[in-house]
Order: sequence, then structure tokens, then C-alpha cells
Amino acid sequence: MRLTALIPALLFAAPVLAAEVVVTPEEIDDRKAVVATVEPVRQLVARARIGGTVASLKVREGDVVQAGQQIAVVADQKLALQLEAIEQRIRSQEAQRDQAKVDFDRVQELQSRGVSSQAQLDQVRTALNIAERNLSAIQADRNVLNQQTAEGAVLAPGNGRVLSVPVSLGRVIMPGESVATLAEERYILRLSLPERHAQIMKAGDAVEIAARGSKENDAEQRRKGQVRLVYPEITGGRVMADVDVDGLGDYFVGERTRVYVSTGKRSALLVPSSAVYPRSGAFFVRLKSGAEIVVQPGERMDGRIEILSGLRAGDVVVTP
Repeated sequence: MRLTALIPALLFAAPVLAAEVVVTPEEIDDRKAVVATVEPVRQLVARARIGGTVASLKVREGDVVQAGQQIAVVADQKLALQLEAIEQRIRSQEAQRDQAKVDFDRVQELQSRGVSSQAQLDQVRTALNIAERNLSAIQADRNVLNQQTAEGAVLAPGNGRVLSVPVSLGRVIMPGESVATLAEERYILRLSLPERHAQIMKAGDAVEIAARGSKENDAEQRRKGQVRLVYPEITGGRVMADVDVDGLGDYFVGERTRVYVSTGKRSALLVPSSAVYPRSGAFFVRLKSGAEIVVQPGERMDGRIEILSGLRAGDVVVTP
């Protein structure tokens, strides 16, 4: 009976106080939210090396390609006709070379018998050498055409994801024209900041990136990043900076997200997050004296929360 009577009293007993925290001002980074865009470290352009007609197109936007992978084939019908003409010239020159070889062998045999003169032998030897050199020259021309035909294959200049393909099958393109634009596999965040930040921000500075699609100002949900490069040129009153962040591969190129950068130091009052509790649409903390104070919470960071108003330095807060 006594145990049953104690249960309601235990259920409605006051919470046990676990710790007391003296509120003291602390220096923290004064972070401002700016908008950054997801960009590849480099954009690669696959270009046509010869002019002609797009005979084959093997990628589309969003495809992942590897370095050296064939993206498209550009065909030039004139190359095929020129190659056929050179093949005919090669066969003709081979016949001349064979005849020159026969003449040389005959005169050489006659000269060994003393019937032919040395001048005749030198003449047919020269004719044979000329025929062989002409044949080698035509074969070199054929190799050039074969190389030009092979260069009709448009290859990926590196590993990455295809961003755009501005050509279509059957389209006539010129040498050097873009066939596909690729984004390298590694992405960064690109910031555009007011020029007053140029004297503050430097490579190696830590930044915080808001969770994707997050609208709450919660520091505990942010990702960590690091400034990799601050560009030395200010354009239109803006300074550009690149930020390295792990795991940006699931973002779209050009997607915007909020980044919190440090603009200096400021004084703040921080209390453990467990010391702040909501009730009736407001937030309260309990002081050592037992009084409950309405406070306005700010950012959360490392298990603590900033108090914007309601507390003063020296107050002793208890955590239930």
C-alpha cells in the first residue's frame, strides 16, 4: 500500500539538478551566411579535331565518362575518296618499282658477264631507288590520311560527367568545335564575397555548409569545409573563393547552398543545450535561485546554444 501511494508522488517530483553552469562571455567566430554555387574544379571540353558530319553520338547529358572514351565520331567523305585515290597511286607505284627491280636485276646479270657497262647499271640502280622513294612518299601520304580519319573519333579529355552536348547526329561541324562539355569528378563550392572580406579570408580557413535544403540556422547540422583558394583579383567589388567539401558529388553543378564564413570574432553567452527547454511557445532556462527566465536562443554549436537575450554574465544556470 505504501509503495502504491508513492508512485504518483514520484511521477510529479521535481527534476534532479545535474550541474550548474556560470554564464560567462566567450569569443566565437562571427559567421555570416553567403550563397555559394557548386562548380567543378575544371570544366573539360571535348572538341572535334577534323571537320565533317557527326556520324555517331554516344553520350548524353548526365553520363559519366572515362578519359579516352569515345564520345562521338566525325566523318569526312572527302577523306575516304582521297584514301581510295592514294591506294590506286600506291598500286601504280608498286608496279613501277617492280619493273625497276626487274631492269636492275637484268642489267646486273649482264654486267657480271661483261655484256653491260657500269653506266647502265648505275642508271637502272638510280631508277630503282627513285621508284622505292616515290612509293615510300605515297605510303606516308596514306598514313597521314589514315591518321586524319582516326582523328574523327572525339575522345573524352578526362574523367567526368557530361554537362552538355551541343551537337546532334548529321550536323556539320568545323575543326575545334565543341562536341561535349564535361565536369571533372571533383566538385568545389565557389563563393562571391564583398571585397571587405578579401583582407580577412585566406586559404585554409574553416567554413560551415548548411545541410542541403535546410532552412534552419542550426550549426550542429552543418558540414565542414575549408577554403582552398582565394582569387587575387577583385571584380565588381567582389572577391571569389573556392571551398573544398567532401561528398559534393551528389549535388548538381550550379546548385546553390548556404555557406557560413567567419567575418571576425564576437562575444557571446553560451549554455548547454539541455539547459534550454520550451514551454507554451517560449524558451526557458532555470537559474540556481530557482527562477525561470525566458530567453531567446540563437545558434547551436558543439552541444551548446547561444543565448541572445534573457541572461547576463555571471548568472548561474542549472541543467535538469
